[in-house]
Parts: sequence; structure tokens; C-alpha cells
Amino acid sequence: MGGRETDVAIVGGGLAGGLIALALHRAQPDLRFQLIEAGETLGGHHRWSWFDSDLGHEGRALLSPFTYVAWDQGYEVAFPQYRRPMRAGYRSLASADFDAALREILPERTLSLGQRVCELYANGVTLQSGERINARTVIDCRSVLPSQHLLGGWQIFAGRHFKYDRPHGITQPMIMDASIDQHAPAGNRSAYRFMYVLPLAEDELFFEDTYYDEARALDEDLLSRRIDQYAADMGFADGVEIGREKGILPVITGGNFKAYRASIEIPGVAMAGARGGFSHPLTSYTMPIAVENALAIASHAHLSGPLLAHFVRGRANEHWRKTAIYRALGRMLFKATEPERRVNIFQRFYQLPEELIERFYACHTTLPDQVRILSGKPPVSIPRAIRALASKGKPLLMEKTE
Repeated sequence: MGGRETDVAIVGGGLAGGLIALALHRAQPDLRFQLIEAGETLGGHHRWSWFDSDLGHEGRALLSPFTYVAWDQGYEVAFPQYRRPMRAGYRSLASADFDAALREILPERTLSLGQRVCELYANGVTLQSGERINARTVIDCRSVLPSQHLLGGWQIFAGRHFKYDRPHGITQPMIMDASIDQHAPAGNRSAYRFMYVLPLAEDELFFEDTYYDEARALDEDLLSRRIDQYAADMGFADGVEIGREKGILPVITGGNFKAYRASIEIPGVAMAGARGGFSHPLTSYTMPIAVENALAIASHAHLSGPLLAHFVRGRANEHWRKTAIYRALGRMLFKATEPERRVNIFQRFYQLPEELIERFYACHTTLPDQVRILSGKPPVSIPRAIRALASKGKPLLMEKTE
């Protein structure tokens, strides 16, 4: 059999693939693996954030090689009716730092960057160049695919990173300022919208304009102007832009997960990351999920490709089952109230106990948490909530957009 030989081929060098490679290297230094990425860098152009309480000892140890920004004095949220300080520590990792750390830690021979894969098999992959890499196990960590089998809406965002010639004086992140105007970019249509502000250094601020909408449309120029205005209102109109990002993420409110996986699954190939269903359906937070998955896969790396695929599929099915509450809340967000009143749902949620909110973001919501979230005076009418919970939503067909 011609071509390169390896034990594990990981296709896709984003957060999921990169963390799996790191976990494999830490757990089994002698294991041969290849991390194959179509781009020239690992991680793309993203920023991942998480609460310190999202991770246990093993998870923190896995992330210890990365340089990330940490705020141990809590964060804030703001809504039309109140502003609330929160105690939990918050963390944020830039993809450039993710890339730099992995290049330093992983042996150079394990990285195949700028290499597109044209076909995956249970026992290897074929690159677009025609080269074959033979592997005992193949893990597909490529980007999420459009699917008529998944239903929901979209989380749309654009972020800008500024540097100033003076200290800005902000010490805590504002992870959700929903006291701002709730209109989406398209005409007078409303959507749940908030601003996200991170003090990345004493003279650097990162602003992100985010909104939830049924329509998948990103007007980066308009969001950029709104960030300019928000920064100016805070007294920071004189910054020099040193980076930006944008994205459109699926907000999954329902669907047939078994049919989704069957439509894209390759026999004998493990499927991880967002493509494999490992994401938070409502918030799109991925770090704690990606860390847990990487550690689990590394601990089962001795399995053959088909057996590992079976193991990861079981984890994906369990993740889909336990995240039903978030999909239900997503249906309520999109279907149970007028767009301009969607802010009331999050405004009520952030009045709940802090520990419950942290478990919510980490996908660790307990049954008592669910009862607490759904009890009390609802922020939407009960008849509309019932209809929303029974609704199906729109297929998440992610056509290309600018």
C-alpha cells in the first residue's frame, strides 16, 4: 500500500482537531498522528471564550500551554432593566495564540498545513494533491455542513480589536450588553442583539456586535459602524484597529440528528467538532465541549477506526439528548415572541443564580436547573410558548453569503 503511514489522521485543524491532536500527544507521545488542515494556520480567525468553572483539572491542564487572557474578578451583563456584575472567572483565547502554541508543542512532522483533503476512508485519506495517507484511525473535524435535517436560525457577529495610546481603565469583560437598540441590520427588522467587550490588555479593547435572527445575512460594514458608535459612546473613538473577525453560526432548535449524521457520515470514520454535533445549540460556546471530547478521544485512541467512530457517535447522540433544553429555548427565542421583545427572555434568564448560568453555558444543565429556568412568570405568553415548543423551524441550509 503506497503513501505515508500514520496511526491517526485528524482532518481539520480548528479548535476540535487541534485539541484532539494536543490531547493525543500528551497522552501517548509515541503515537503517530497527522493533523491535516486546508489553511496555512491552525484555528482559523476566531476567538474562543469560556468560564473558568467550565473546565475541571484535566481540562485546565490541556489548555495550560496556551497563552490566553484571564479575568479572575468576574464580568458584567446589561439589559434594559438592570446591569449585573457576575463573580465567575472568564477566559479568552485568540486563534493566533492557539496556532503558535500548537506549532511549538506538536512535532513538525505531525502537521500537514495547506493540504486539502478530497476523500476520507476508514483507513486513510487522499489529499487533493493525490497523495494518500494511510491510517489506522481517521477523525473528521472539518467545518459544519448545511443540512435540511437540522432546524433553527442564526447567530451573526462581527468583531473589531482596537489599540489605544493610553490605558482604557476597563478591568472586566462585558459579555452581554443587551441594553442597546435591538434592531437587526436589515431595515426595521428586530432581533435579539447585544454588544460584547473584552479588555484584552490595558490599552486594547475587543468589541463584537452579535445578534440572533432567522435570516442569514451579515452586513459587516453596518456592524462595523455600529461598533464605532458604541466605542465612541464609551469614550474610545480614537483606537487603531489591529484585528477583526466575523461569522455566522447555526442556532439549532430542532431536527433529526440521526438523519443528519447519516447524510454525511463516512463508515468507519469518527466525526468530531461541530460537524459531529458537538456544539452548544443556543450559545455556540464550544471550548468546554471540545476539551471534554478531546480528552475522551485521547483516552480511547487505542481503538480501531470503526470502534472509535462508534464510541464518538455514542457521545454525539448523548450530547444531542442532553442539549434538548437549549433547542427548546431556541424555539421560544425565535417563535414565542415578537423580535423586539426577545431581549426579555435573556433578561429574565440572567436574573437566575450564577452557578446555574455557568452550567448552562458548559452544557451541564441539571434537571433542577431546567425546572428553575422554566418556572415562575414566563417572559413570553404561555400559548405562544406552547406553540413555539411544538414548532419545527426552518432548515439550516447555509448558502454562501458575504
